[in-house]
Amino acid sequence: MWIEIICGLVIYKLVRRLFYNDEFSDVETSDSTALFSVGHRLEKLYGGKAYVGLRIPDADTASRQDIDVVLVTKGEVVVIGVKNLSGIVTVASDGSWVCEGGKHHTTETYPDPLAEVKKQALVLESYLEQRGVTLLEGNLTCKVVIPNPSFRTIHAFPSEVITYEEWQQLKPVSRSKISGWVKGAFSTGKEMQESSHQKLNFILGTAPMWDRVELKSSKIVLGEFLDFKGKQEDTLALRKIKRSKVDRIFIQSTSMFGLAPSRLQVLYSYRDYRSEGSSGLESKEVTVRSSTEVIFQPRDSAKLKKFKLSSLISVSLSA
Repeated sequence: MWIEIICGLVIYKLVRRLFYNDEFSDVETSDSTALFSVGHRLEKLYGGKAYVGLRIPDADTASRQDIDVVLVTKGEVVVIGVKNLSGIVTVASDGSWVCEGGKHHTTETYPDPLAEVKKQALVLESYLEQRGVTLLEGNLTCKVVIPNPSFRTIHAFPSEVITYEEWQQLKPVSRSKISGWVKGAFSTGKEMQESSHQKLNFILGTAPMWDRVELKSSKIVLGEFLDFKGKQEDTLALRKIKRSKVDRIFIQSTSMFGLAPSRLQVLYSYRDYRSEGSSGLESKEVTVRSSTEVIFQPRDSAKLKKFKLSSLISVSLSA
């Protein structure tokens, strides 16, 4: 009898997931996920470290400048704008891009992506100088990457714009053998001194960036973590998780047969301001109801989103 009950529950959950799981249907996760996909591929192709979702302070405007990806190698710092556009793109007389079609069959206009990335590079360069790193001439470059296979255009873009076809053709290269247009796509400048390279990575590793939630559906959402919502005893148990102290939250389940557990383990690691990343100390743990929610403000969205802890893998908090 128990076998029939368990099998019935498993089948019910699978059917519900296949036909009724629309919890994330209104969340635009594709753009955020594309940023991490681009950053990961660049690390594999060229080595170095890719920093995703930075929010660099701009002293001139007293605001923060969003930067999609910054790739740091020993020879170069590349500021990268990722345009995950789907549809037919034309270029207007002022340099802006007009995208027609796509998933929602709409027409949207975007400011000149390359000009935007160049502005971001200036803000980043100023920020690095304020924190004690001055880049050599030629060590800072700008690129725009288009990773969406549904991107279409008849325009010829500058060499700094990497179209989907070019993006697919990129191959791993060594410093002694950089061939053809690949060199123009992501070239390598003069190598930095080891001390400067380490300091640069430390600065970017501790720079402000968007918070992020990683979903079990292999999607990532960038934005701002606001709070937990749920039963009072659960929110009280989670009140020690504060941005000033915690940098990473992991959600663990001990359920069997893929069934949804009634309670979850929430592990969190403390922030170490002396180095990049967490302190490496033993994680703390609390147990709360699986229905407890994370209140999150997605980037580029006016709507708040509530994620059930049972749907998440982790939450990363910026300092």
